[in-house]
Amino acid sequence: MGYFDSIYAADLPHRDVTVYMYLRSRSDATGSCWPGIKRIASDLHLSRSTVKRALDDLERAGFLERQARHRENGSRTSNLYTIRQAPRAPP
Repeated sequence: MGYFDSIYAADLPHRDVTVYMYLRSRSDATGSCWPGIKRIASDLHLSRSTVKRALDDLERAGFLERQARHRENGSRTSNLYTIRQAPRAPP
């Protein structure tokens, strides 16, 4: 059983798996990364709304946690994503 078995076994659209793999490949040792939605969309050749739907799906399914980040002046910046490995599907 490999690390990605749970995402492959999940009943998720391919856009979700693609975004998950993208975030996983850019995460640090703690599973954290913070690319902007515009960057993700550009790199994956997806629309921003498709990326947003994928992120919502992944968060609901327990594959990632999203935390809003703010600049010192209070304005928003990119989200902090923490990649989680969802429980394995039963064999």
